[in-house]
Amino acid sequence: MSASGGTKAIVAALVANLSIAVAKFVAFLFSGSSSMLAESVHSLADSGNQGLLLLGGKKAKREATPEHPFGYGRERYIYAFLVSIVLFSVGGMFAVYEGYEKIKHPHEITAWYWPVGVLIFAIIAEIFSFRTAIKESNQTRGNRSWTEFVRRSKAPELPVVLLEDLGALVGLVLALGGVGLALATGNGVWDGIGTLCIGILLIVIAIILAAETKSLLLGESAGLEEVEKIKAAVVDGDTVTGIIHMRTLHLGPEELLVAAKIAVQHDDTAVEIANAINAAENRIREAVPIARVIYLEPDIFNAEAAAAGTNPGKPSGAPAPTGPDAPAPTDSGTPKDLGH
Repeated sequence: MSASGGTKAIVAALVANLSIAVAKFVAFLFSGSSSMLAESVHSLADSGNQGLLLLGGKKAKREATPEHPFGYGRERYIYAFLVSIVLFSVGGMFAVYEGYEKIKHPHEITAWYWPVGVLIFAIIAEIFSFRTAIKESNQTRGNRSWTEFVRRSKAPELPVVLLEDLGALVGLVLALGGVGLALATGNGVWDGIGTLCIGILLIVIAIILAAETKSLLLGESAGLEEVEKIKAAVVDGDTVTGIIHMRTLHLGPEELLVAAKIAVQHDDTAVEIANAINAAENRIREAVPIARVIYLEPDIFNAEAAAAGTNPGKPSGAPAPTGPDAPAPTDSGTPKDLGH
């Protein structure tokens, strides 16, 4: 997995969650707190989630095959989606069930110092993990807000870890509040309420993660900044006079497919067009290095035909030839594989 995949943040979260899960489970055994049980399962689920993210990153590195000619980059999206399912079922639904049971059948918390001490330790460990995730995210976030970063990031690992760590911190505060109120009032119902709140929180985070990773699985285009760079790189103002239409698609977080129909002069030779396409591909890869699969189809743009709706949209770049000498539209609708 590349650095942008946030391997450091994933490993930090994995180490933190494994140690916290053990500590929480020990606290549950000594205190009988349902919040501790829910939180220990939550941390265990998070540990499994980080393992899934690492596994997805490893599988995504496999070379392309005849059966999968565009490679396995989307494995990272698949495993991120599995994380949301695990978080929803193992973390959220279990906590909701456990909270409901403890509200219905409250139990007194014994050995209060165990859950309180473990929760304080867990908050410190989660802050360290969350800080690492924020530091790693800032390297790729740029000027985007945190909400925009989570919604628009093409690499799923960092948004997943960020939301998991945020959910873990809020969940720990809820657990501490539930345990504290149960101890202060002598009523174990508060412990169950804290557990129920943790479950609802995890379900909400799981739904957000599922929605974002679903969008990535369906296939997202390049960001606006990358699209503008590609458009600027394609047109040379000589042979390639504009872009008639263009599509981009992420084959993985760091692999982009670019397909475009480009406008060329009607009197250009095949050799001139082929050289222009090769040069355009080199400029695209220089401007956007993740654009690794490029297909450019040359066509003659006809402004009159475009106005009549029989030729694709107006190209960006220099104006195409018009008037009585303008050639007829030649859009066959079948892409020509002229990329390299």
